[in-house]
Amino acid sequence: MITVVHPKDKTTAVLKGLYEGMDYQLIDESMTNQEVRHLLNHANGFQAMMLLGHGSDKGLFSRTDDNKESFDRILVGRQHRYYLYKQHRLIGIWCHANLFAMEHHLSGLFSGMFISEMSEAYEYGVETSQEELDQELRKFVVRLRSLIDEGIHYSEIPERLKAMDDVHSPLTNFNYASVYYINFKLYDL
Repeated sequence: MITVVHPKDKTTAVLKGLYEGMDYQLIDESMTNQEVRHLLNHANGFQAMMLLGHGSDKGLFSRTDDNKESFDRILVGRQHRYYLYKQHRLIGIWCHANLFAMEHHLSGLFSGMFISEMSEAYEYGVETSQEELDQELRKFVVRLRSLIDEGIHYSEIPERLKAMDDVHSPLTNFNYASVYYINFKLYDL
């Protein structure tokens, strides 16, 4: 069983495609900090763990009301670094997850700044439309899931994803270039 941390959010709901159909335990915004800590502490370090949604270099965010723009708390952050460090197959897909991973010496597959909303495209000067954004996010999830299901080594996934980009638009170039393999372990993941 894999552990999935994915707070409810309409703009990142598409990421469900990365774990739907798998045997998973979901950690979401409804859980207390103590429950999150307990579940992360007891997660199997040799099974995959996915951290998905919105965040920053400080961690993965959540909010109790999905209709609001702002976030209420950091669901997974600095205080969880020990539990995350124990993971051998960690995937973090949120804005600047790579910076969070680097600061806390976490190993796995992480996204950098990743555009999942039009406001982010405007902020980073990436020309796109809502239609393209929705379509290309779905394709990204399908492609990443296929690589995970094939058992492709995490170190190969960033380049394999780039090779799967069939559009090469400003949006896809930006997002596919924002996936990183990071390894702080003495052995290869």
